[in-house]
Amino acid sequence: MTRPRNWLTTALRLVAGIAIAVPAALLLGASPAAAHPMPHSVVQLDVYKDSVTARLELPVGDLATASGIDLTTIESAALSTKAKAVRTYLAQHIRPTTLKGEAWQVSIGALSLSSTEQTSTGPYRELVAKAVLTPPAGADVRHFKLDYDVIVHQVVTHVALVTVRQDWAAGQVGDDVSATQVGTVRLDVRSMTVPALTIDLGDGSAWRGFVAMVELGGDHILTGTDHLLFLLILLLPAPLLATRGRWDGLVGARAALGRIGRITIAFTIGHSIALAATALGRLEIPGRPVEAFIAASILVGAVHAIRPLFAGREAVVAGVFGLGHGMAFSFVLAEMQLSTGQLVFSLLGFNLGIELVQLLLVCLALPSLLVIARMRVQPALRVGGALLTGTAALGWLVDRLGMPNPVARAADSAGSHTTLMLAAIAATGWTLATRRRALSEPGEGVRLRLRLRPDTEAAPGSALSRSPRERAGRALDDSRSGG
Repeated sequence: MTRPRNWLTTALRLVAGIAIAVPAALLLGASPAAAHPMPHSVVQLDVYKDSVTARLELPVGDLATASGIDLTTIESAALSTKAKAVRTYLAQHIRPTTLKGEAWQVSIGALSLSSTEQTSTGPYRELVAKAVLTPPAGADVRHFKLDYDVIVHQVVTHVALVTVRQDWAAGQVGDDVSATQVGTVRLDVRSMTVPALTIDLGDGSAWRGFVAMVELGGDHILTGTDHLLFLLILLLPAPLLATRGRWDGLVGARAALGRIGRITIAFTIGHSIALAATALGRLEIPGRPVEAFIAASILVGAVHAIRPLFAGREAVVAGVFGLGHGMAFSFVLAEMQLSTGQLVFSLLGFNLGIELVQLLLVCLALPSLLVIARMRVQPALRVGGALLTGTAALGWLVDRLGMPNPVARAADSAGSHTTLMLAAIAATGWTLATRRRALSEPGEGVRLRLRLRPDTEAAPGSALSRSPRERAGRALDDSRSGG
């Protein structure tokens, strides 16, 4: 015979059941996103003819766990005190080899600390390190093995993403090009080892590099608002005649086309000479003075569009200022660290892309420039455009001399709308040309006056009071009667 349960025992069992069930339900019902994702490492490869440069982005928290080098609280200025230990650690855990197992040389370069954020991780600090990977003489830089276990050898949940950011021979160039992922480095849980990643970049070619540079040159002139504004502001008064310090009157269409052609060609020659000399000579020119010179050239062009400063000598000025623009173009090639052969192909392709797009833009703007020059609104449009351009140039000049300002930021953001700006210029010219042609047609003035006076009534019996059928019948009767 069983005895009835004691009420105290029953209550204790109930409490214990609740204590177990509630946490279990919370754990089972928790969303996977509730766990805090840990940031991963990034290894970005830049592939050159004789070496590969790796840019490492390493979360300092996981780096401290793996290496024992704590950078979580250290300031950037004090990073040099830990630099030797960091470089030694990285060199020990980056071991590239040829496919046959021959070791590459590894040199760890610049180190820096920064704050960043990955998807769902929240902000965190990272160490950015540069490593130069050099294969044995004659080895292939496009096919190799990357034995890499920085952080991963201790933090078993850590992952390193390996991407290629720049590869000239594969046609992958430019700072804003999307990186191509080539693999991931992670722990193999079956063997509890970190296997080497085989890098296979395929077969590159000079032709692919050349085509990529043509595209890069075209994109550079399209997004380079300052270069485009300089050329357009010089072309704006080209169809006008300068008399007594003012733009007053027009030159003939042939003379205007000649001026526009000379200005464009002179600018092309100027920046092509400077681009070739600076790039092939591998001259290291400071960027800030060159960029300030470009802003000053645009400001001078804007003033000239309002009041002639060098009427008749625009081509000479375009050639001289084009030298500065060519030096700025060369900065793009200098950052790519190309071999001499690659540099020659790149120079030809990059300059060809610039010239093709520049020619296209001039052809698009040419009809509008010629039409606007013959309209009554020409002075207002010319002066207004020159004032806007001069304001942007002044903002750029001040910014490039070391004083950032909202005018420069607004002008820079306009670079993404270059196509829209040119479309607006072409549409304006087309609209004005159509309107001017319509106004010049015979009888258009009478039709306009009739449209402007809809309340005017035709006299009874007059031709205007008849219907179209009546007018047609009357005309037939007149023809029959000979009258």
